[in-house]
Amino acid sequence: MRHAILTAMLLAAPPVSAEVTVIQNATIYTVTKGTFRGSIVIRDGKIADVGEKVMTPAGARVIDATGKHVIPGIIDAHTHIALDSINESSVSVSSMVNVAEMLNPESISIYQALAGGVTVCNSMHGSANSIGGQNVVFKMRWGADARGLIYDKAKPSIKMALGENPKRQGSPQGLQIPGLSSPQNLRYPGTRLGVEDVIRDAFTRARAYQREWKDYEARKARGEKHLPPRRDLELEPLVEVLEGKRLVHAHCYRADEILMLIRVFDDFNIRGVTFQHVLEGYKVAKEIAERGHYASTFSDWWSYKVEAYDAIPYNAAIMHRKGVLVSLNSDDAGGAELMRRLNTEAAKVVKYGGLSENEALAMITINPARQLAIDQWVGSIEAGKDADLVIYDKHPLSSYARVEKVFIDGRQYFDRDEDLSRRPKFEAEKEGLRKKMTDQQKQAAPQNRRPS
Repeated sequence: MRHAILTAMLLAAPPVSAEVTVIQNATIYTVTKGTFRGSIVIRDGKIADVGEKVMTPAGARVIDATGKHVIPGIIDAHTHIALDSINESSVSVSSMVNVAEMLNPESISIYQALAGGVTVCNSMHGSANSIGGQNVVFKMRWGADARGLIYDKAKPSIKMALGENPKRQGSPQGLQIPGLSSPQNLRYPGTRLGVEDVIRDAFTRARAYQREWKDYEARKARGEKHLPPRRDLELEPLVEVLEGKRLVHAHCYRADEILMLIRVFDDFNIRGVTFQHVLEGYKVAKEIAERGHYASTFSDWWSYKVEAYDAIPYNAAIMHRKGVLVSLNSDDAGGAELMRRLNTEAAKVVKYGGLSENEALAMITINPARQLAIDQWVGSIEAGKDADLVIYDKHPLSSYARVEKVFIDGRQYFDRDEDLSRRPKFEAEKEGLRKKMTDQQKQAAPQNRRPS
């Protein structure tokens, strides 16, 4: 029934598109080029023009946004939404798996995020492994299939993790289920020391594998006949990291472990890593900034696990002032509950850190775009960029602000008024489906006949 309802929603609400759309008289927060009252021209999926005074092309669809506020589409650099499978936790290095293969375009979390103004997210493998699987960046193109969601301009990336999660050894006592027994099932590592060893060992093997292929290609170029090395699907993504072709997102909390991983990355000349969570980042912000690494953190979460006891709500602002490129993320998995409120998460760095409104907005727009290496196309309102835009009814950092419209690639994927107007029809369809299901169950039930 759920599938039928989703299908009905998709058919009933095709994205609205027009050859040229103009959003007029709005307060526009470009994030990179200042804030002003003006207009935005959208053509062929791109921002064709933006400014205080722009020409409205003849025949354009005009949206009067007087009193409204427009920001770039929100980007979440750390989620796990719309994935049918998140953790391949049976091994310590699972770099061969890719969550893009598990992307579920029917997940309602996509629509929920869209309704909150999120247009792009980085949905990642979990943190069960020292080196986890490959991640996927996608746009909230509600109604598209899995391939149509994926933002193919984004640089590939991989998940890594430190601390409590990857050092879980599995089942030291076997399965503890009454009536069942199973042998002990331990997985290395069991300590934070072992986590470092797993990472260092994997990149050492990747470097050797890289040399094997370079030697083979050199021999081939000289015309020598030689068998190619056997392909290693575990090491190939790590070679891409060594060659700067794949980004790293590293789950972490404690300052000592962050410094440990910085030293490992130094040894392998790996730069541009985004430390995820990084709740003690304020203690080592100088070291993170010096190496050109980034930080993606929560606004004000702490004490939900031992590793998070030293977290403070000033973390993002302190790191920012120390020169770290900082973004705020949701880490949403089952739904998009926090993700659709990232605008108010950003507002907290104004309250706790005294940052400006523009710096706060940057932490959910252009900064995560830079961390995902997609800032050339999204993350700010500039001519030539993708027309990923959000219209609010109030200031976007206000807890009273509501998203009214969302555009992705110039197409209108969400309209609050249309959403509300469709709900009675959907409720009627759902009730009809429930009744049909109940009737079918009654017909299929065995008849309770009185014996003759």
